[in-house]
Amino acid sequence: MTTTLEKAPTFDTAKKLGLTEPEFERIKEILGRTPNFTELSIFSVMWSEHCSYKNSIKLLKTLPRKGGRMLVEAGEENAGLMDIGNGLAVCFKIESHNHPSAIEPYQGAATGVGGINRDIFTMGARPIAQLNSLRFGNIDLAKTKWLVKGVVKGIGDYGNAFGVPIVAGEVYFEDCYNENPLVNAMSVGILKIGEMASATSKGVGNPVYIVGSATGKDGIHGATFASEDITEASSEKIPAVQVGDPFQEKLLLEATLEVIKTGAVVGIQDMGAAGITCSTTEMSARGKHGMKIDLNKVPTRQAGMKPFEILLSESQERMLIVVEKGREKEVQQIFDKWDLNCEQIGEVTNTERVQFFMDGELVADVPADDLVLGGGAPQYDREVKEPAYYKEAQKFTIDQIQEPTNLKEVAMHLALHVNIASKRWVYEQYDSMVGTINKTTNHPSDAGVVNLKGTNKALALSVDCNSRYVFSDPEVGAAIAVSEAARNIVCSGGEPIGITNCLNFGNPYNPEVYWQFVGAIKGMGNACRKFNTPVTGGNVSFYNQTAKAGVAEPVYPTPTIGMVGIIEDKNHQMTLNFKEKFDLIFLIGQARNDIASSQYLSSYHKTKLSPAPYFDLEEESQVQQAVLSLIKKGLISSAHDVSDGGLFITLLESAMPGNLGFSISTDAEIRKDAFLFGESQSRIVVSISEEKLDQFLDALTEFDVEFTNLGEVTDGEIFIDDESFGKVSEFKKGYDGALEEKLK
Repeated sequence: MTTTLEKAPTFDTAKKLGLTEPEFERIKEILGRTPNFTELSIFSVMWSEHCSYKNSIKLLKTLPRKGGRMLVEAGEENAGLMDIGNGLAVCFKIESHNHPSAIEPYQGAATGVGGINRDIFTMGARPIAQLNSLRFGNIDLAKTKWLVKGVVKGIGDYGNAFGVPIVAGEVYFEDCYNENPLVNAMSVGILKIGEMASATSKGVGNPVYIVGSATGKDGIHGATFASEDITEASSEKIPAVQVGDPFQEKLLLEATLEVIKTGAVVGIQDMGAAGITCSTTEMSARGKHGMKIDLNKVPTRQAGMKPFEILLSESQERMLIVVEKGREKEVQQIFDKWDLNCEQIGEVTNTERVQFFMDGELVADVPADDLVLGGGAPQYDREVKEPAYYKEAQKFTIDQIQEPTNLKEVAMHLALHVNIASKRWVYEQYDSMVGTINKTTNHPSDAGVVNLKGTNKALALSVDCNSRYVFSDPEVGAAIAVSEAARNIVCSGGEPIGITNCLNFGNPYNPEVYWQFVGAIKGMGNACRKFNTPVTGGNVSFYNQTAKAGVAEPVYPTPTIGMVGIIEDKNHQMTLNFKEKFDLIFLIGQARNDIASSQYLSSYHKTKLSPAPYFDLEEESQVQQAVLSLIKKGLISSAHDVSDGGLFITLLESAMPGNLGFSISTDAEIRKDAFLFGESQSRIVVSISEEKLDQFLDALTEFDVEFTNLGEVTDGEIFIDDESFGKVSEFKKGYDGALEEKLK
């Protein structure tokens, strides 16, 4: 079917839209004819990596998806849903906006925040917390400074105006992200069980509405743009970056939650990647129905928009709603009250096809199920090849590194390193205080903590991934990412219940990149099964690499883990800061003669190839169970996990909030640099008051864990084996200002 004055597209056109020749032939088979340009554009976005997961879905299905608390499994709706008791459910998801942020950092990051929040409130959940995970290149580069400032301002301006606190996050800098930053945004919402809205369409004759903002030319082919490498020419694709309006989104939030409560909504879905195309086809496929859509009725911001432009636009703050016939006026009145567009653009049919009309002419006629994930969208197995660097990394031994004589210098180097130093410059631009206790307050926890109003519970929220570990060993590194997210929640007094993931990798057609992806999925799955944290959904972001002079440079594999946990009793919330001078400091878990993949090895010794740090999943589980038990019994005063920078940084971060200090002894059987700065896993530092020592020791005998009395809390000075490392205040001054100083 071709429309007036339109030539039938050839494979050359399909190729320019990102389709392969077999895919083009398959489209012709599905339609029984050659598609017109509008139809080809529809298939190109729906079969793009960003929408179809064609190179990842087979592996994603191997991840654990079921659990006792699961209410909505991965892929069933816009986001995952889990039972948290008291008749409440938590809705959460993380997604990437990497490519847009690389080109236009402010709007790229802002619209990433807007999009992930819409996924949450479209299901009827009110967002209560946001998190983010950010990766940038060399901090000394002018472009990196520009990207950091733009991304952080975009997140802050959108999130603050929208009115949902940002409670936790992470920021890392590595050269591999110089041209391709990673911007991963997570949103968490709450709803009453039984009040969820579904992203489906059914009921022949039910009207279909578009609500929210008008449709413009921003974001056209954004899904395709996100499914290709960043190149020197990518800046020419600035129209592919959407423009957000957080105040409009706030109105849309309130109107959406209000209209869902009426019961008049049959189905609702936000318009993210691929816009009207995605929402109409996905809702129709889920409900096994079809739609007739009149594109002339879509409110537009520009005159003369072509059918494919209206269909593929990714303009923000828009929803597609299927309404129960006869209740149109009720719905219209709500959106009128909030001063939002609410236009009927079509109706539900029994055809299982989506038909688009313009100026009275049928401009596209496509089968809904053949376009979507799980329907007719292609699914591929890709070639894997172990990269040469992996074997080289395994050859590393600690004996290759001469131990420094001035360990205080190393300690200060790490405290001032931008991967470790305070991210105060970032979080001070975010509204993070509403109803929360988190890393930005005087009582910080390893995870962000959000109170659940009307209950004695709280949510503990974390985002984690050390991409250096994953690069060194994808399977081990991804398992560590899940484990550290769980460790942070446990150290805050919570029990982990589920994860969402944002899987950032290079080009899947590169066998070495796909080898990394396969390993990461395996490690993630193993850890999730161990901690009983099913995967509720998430996002795969391939093509995170830069093509320079014909050579592809992928980012480190970065499977970011967003985890949710429950603190059943808010009285059991634990913070990381030391409380009193003379409190005893214990290490739960075993120190090892290991500096592999540590920040110390990477930045101080400039050694980039080494294995992942020591990790044992069973040992990790035992340590976490032990610490959570100690917290619930009220036997410890603080808990902080050992991660970036090793034991010394953990102790320093526990000392700084109260301007206290610490005096510890190292282990004579372990190199002092490894003891202080190594990043072997499954270790947590706790402090206790001396009068609880006997109960503490008795409680630990129930678990198969190593533990060591390191020393005690002091009044502001640091002693290692009786040698003074100086005042905590000296470290704190540099730690607090290092990032801001670098960004000047």
